[in-house]
Amino acid sequence: MTEVLAVDVGGTRIKASVLDRSGAAVRQLDLPTGTADGPASVVAAVRSVARELAGPGIAAAGVVVPGAVDVRTGTARYSANLGWRDVPLRDLLAGDLGVPVAIEHDVRAAGLAERTLGCARDVTDCLMVVIGTGIAGDITAAGSAVRGATELAGELGHMPVHPDGEPCACGQRGCLETYSSAAAIARRYRALGGGALDAREVAAAPTTDRVARQVWAQATDALGIALATCTMLLDPAAVVLGGGLAEAGETLLGPVRAALAGRLTWRDSPALSVSALGARAGQLGAGILAWQAIGRPAFDAWPAGRLATGR
Repeated sequence: MTEVLAVDVGGTRIKASVLDRSGAAVRQLDLPTGTADGPASVVAAVRSVARELAGPGIAAAGVVVPGAVDVRTGTARYSANLGWRDVPLRDLLAGDLGVPVAIEHDVRAAGLAERTLGCARDVTDCLMVVIGTGIAGDITAAGSAVRGATELAGELGHMPVHPDGEPCACGQRGCLETYSSAAAIARRYRALGGGALDAREVAAAPTTDRVARQVWAQATDALGIALATCTMLLDPAAVVLGGGLAEAGETLLGPVRAALAGRLTWRDSPALSVSALGARAGQLGAGILAWQAIGRPAFDAWPAGRLATGR
């Protein structure tokens, strides 16, 4: 049976699956990224996962990573969250596996999956924003993905939302990521006197926890500011929120929708929803890229509901 390998390298975890022709995961691995041990350790972990999952039926691989990616050369150019620079990831993995390898930005891959399988299907002007360890967006305009002159379009996480605000790992100040990413929400909760809660736990606590309420309000307001700027610049018909934090559902959508609408006084807000594919969108995008690398053009048989849950 012909299968493909799909690997999603995140700032916190590496999630990998072997997908069959229907999009079903027949083997899976999920392990820590290991950023504390340095960028070389992250590269070694990605290669180890790929080798462990790959079998004789693997025909291609898709690997998606955060940060700046040169798709033409297959190079992971830079990631503030992973600490690596100019990693020839496609060549390394192709050498390890002996099959074609496609490399892409993780959020562009998530956007590809959402446009192919999810709630952005048939939407010609759309913005997908993935909120995880970092934040980035995938832009679709007039039915085409927007990559930008240096392939850096969509770096919403480093859009300044509070000039002269908190310092960001990228070297700038006031970036959206420093307020609204999952990592920032947990960090800011601790800094303001809260305990060791992760972002999802903070999201669930605002009604009973004053510090959680403050951090969550600041995070959702900052996201609303960023989306208002994107709306005025891009005029999307729809905005889709993805990543682990989007699983908060209306707890996230409600305040973000209000913050966005409050900054658009003379026009309507675009439709705002959470991803139909959940946290697997990036990995599914990697799988789509792998199948495309060996000539498969259509994915109508991949039912979105089953794919979102991994069943």
